Amino acid sequence: MLTNKLVKNTSSFSVVIPCFNEAKNIETVIKLVRESPLENVEIVVVDDCSTDGTRQLLTGSLKSLVNKIILHDKNRVKGAALRSGFAACMGDVIIIQDADLEYDPTEYPKLVQPILLGKADVVYGSRFVGGEPHRVLFFWHYVGNKFLTLVSNMFTNLNLTDVETGYKVFKREIISRINVEEDRFGFEPEITAKIAKLDCRIFEVGISYSGRTYEQGKKIGWRDGFMALWCIVKYGLRR
Repeated sequence: MLTNKLVKNTSSFSVVIPCFNEAKNIETVIKLVRESPLENVEIVVVDDCSTDGTRQLLTGSLKSLVNKIILHDKNRVKGAALRSGFAACMGDVIIIQDADLEYDPTEYPKLVQPILLGKADVVYGSRFVGGEPHRVLFFWHYVGNKFLTLVSNMFTNLNLTDVETGYKVFKREIISRINVEEDRFGFEPEITAKIAKLDCRIFEVGISYSGRTYEQGKKIGWRDGFMALWCIVKYGLRR
């Protein structure tokens, strides 16, 4: 566990929260991030043209809890939202936080620890290592994730266990060198291929995971799996 001294003495953090139709969760996730164990946290929320009241909450009652709000005029999906968010970040360390409450902000200290100790440039929070609790859900999602991770590792020569994880942490100087091209969920294999080409020091840490069902609002589907596979090949072969 990261010591309080190390948390307090670190540089600043930016937490990017991409969201689309998360009116039920957005207040909770913002408050959890604001109450996380890290200090000097900048919260950047990108609303991807929500239609369920999320935008009204962000520009109304939640405005005082957020440092920056970016409003897309049309739905462009996660990769585009993160591209907008990264451009607005001022922190030395950038954390991606999905708005769906599948990932727990209280785990930020162990995610950033390898960077703060000078050992890593990028950290992935893996759902498949360590002893943290995980909600049991879809078998075929698990198989698809492991397959995509295997193929990605073949192209990048990395030994990641969870390329599709939503918890990714970067030094700002690393992410600023990368042009995010994918608008949809192809962001995950794209960013992995590109950081691998930068010869970054990449660490994984085990995280908990509270996955949700499609009835609860899960958005990624089988078409995104095929697109992720295409992106692995596309960016893996690009010089």
